[in-house]
Amino acid sequence: MNEPHDSHVRNLDARSLRGLAHPLRIQLLDALRSGGPATASQLAEKLGESSGATSYHLRQLAIHGFIQDAPERGKGRERWWKAVHKGLRFDDALLMDASPDVRGAADMYLHEVATTQTRDLSTWLGNRQAWPEEWNRTWDMSSATLRLTPELTKELVEKLHALVDTYRDRAADEDDANTAQVRIHTHAFPLTME
Repeated sequence: MNEPHDSHVRNLDARSLRGLAHPLRIQLLDALRSGGPATASQLAEKLGESSGATSYHLRQLAIHGFIQDAPERGKGRERWWKAVHKGLRFDDALLMDASPDVRGAADMYLHEVATTQTRDLSTWLGNRQAWPEEWNRTWDMSSATLRLTPELTKELVEKLHALVDTYRDRAADEDDANTAQVRIHTHAFPLTME
């Protein structure tokens, strides 16, 4: 699984994966990456968790270098957090690590990412009628089944990621009222063993 190839992307290794491999931590990190700096209480309310649980897991994310204090946002005793990296890069070798703990953490991480992507799409489908017509004309949920070799599949995935990367530099101004964060999911996997 790949994320953008730039200096703002963190490569997951066995140690950092263990620090991230918890469903709430993954949700907290995603919320900070997509929504910007927030407090434990704000994140607790957004995710339907207790502020004690979010505080604990935020501290764990900080220990492992995924998030850091955002002191420019805090007032008084209020502690704000922000994501350190824009994305994560998962190394498939983690799924074959010698340690069963690492393999288990890698598997849990991938399943949580898949769950999050499904939830993103379901949320859009449930709320799309609240969006302006122009957004309802531009979304996509498509699939294609191709007969490819592993090499061709890898080439296709790399080209898809390269295409998405070209739009990073063309990003619209955040102050433009006609913009929104757009989530792109790509999946490529074999369907059957033949």
